[in-house]
Amino acid sequence: MWPLFDALWRAAAYCLHRRVILWSFAPLVLMLALTLIPAYFFWEPAMDAMRALLEEWELLTVLNDWLAGVGLSGLKMFLAPFLVLCLATPLVVVLCLLSVAVIMTQVILRLVAERRFPTLERRHGGSFMGSLGWGLLSTLMALALFVVSVPLWFVPPLVLVLPPLIWGWLAYRLMSYDVLAEHASADERRELMRRHRVALLGIGVTTGYLSAAPSLVWASGMVFVVLAPWLIPVAIWIYTLVFAFSALWFAHYLLGALAALRLQRQSEIPDPIAAPSQALLQADTADAALSPEPLSRLPPL
Repeated sequence: MWPLFDALWRAAAYCLHRRVILWSFAPLVLMLALTLIPAYFFWEPAMDAMRALLEEWELLTVLNDWLAGVGLSGLKMFLAPFLVLCLATPLVVVLCLLSVAVIMTQVILRLVAERRFPTLERRHGGSFMGSLGWGLLSTLMALALFVVSVPLWFVPPLVLVLPPLIWGWLAYRLMSYDVLAEHASADERRELMRRHRVALLGIGVTTGYLSAAPSLVWASGMVFVVLAPWLIPVAIWIYTLVFAFSALWFAHYLLGALAALRLQRQSEIPDPIAAPSQALLQADTADAALSPEPLSRLPPL
């Protein structure tokens, strides 16, 4: 457990590095372009469609009448924005994770490698196209899991467990490949992901729970419409920092595990200088055991 916690506090400290903070604004600009522009054109149609859908549900009509009876009729106007937000949040989270993986992971990896592992050999077991394909496949699988698990979210305990598990699994898949693509060989990457699967999933799930904090800010931007132009960019930036922290945690842990794996494999390989001498010694011992005894040791006739 110590390598896991050691990587944790190092990742938290590196979040304060000026290079990490400055580069965190690059995914923010990209995310603002990917969210605010579609929201400008599609927010009102989405709201109208959600209101029309809600009006068809008799149960919601009864609920609205009950809220009006207790003096909370104003909550009705926030239901449609809240539901549209719930549908949009997973997409925003996935886009944030992908933007950090594409834009920031290599910057973070170079920072960690330069400061902690300057002598670690780079064996280039991955490629940009491999990372892109791996990321797209993992993202599609995560979105499929999200869609399939939506009915289970209405069970109170599961709604607190399933989303972080899905985001944690996605972060584990994306970050592990990107962190190890340059330094590890393909065999080393598979070995590390197999050996440390539980710890890597733990890092991903922890950061999945941390990503719930920006969702509160995001929801506040939908409820307090006047503050939305300020709260939504803040929420996206916090998402970016959370996933940057996740990338730092994965980088510190996996590069340390890679160095330990290579050290272990080197200790299992015999010394190329001492090995021939040991082989000759074993051969001499075997020859001595097979050679006939001297005549002086033979029993008398």
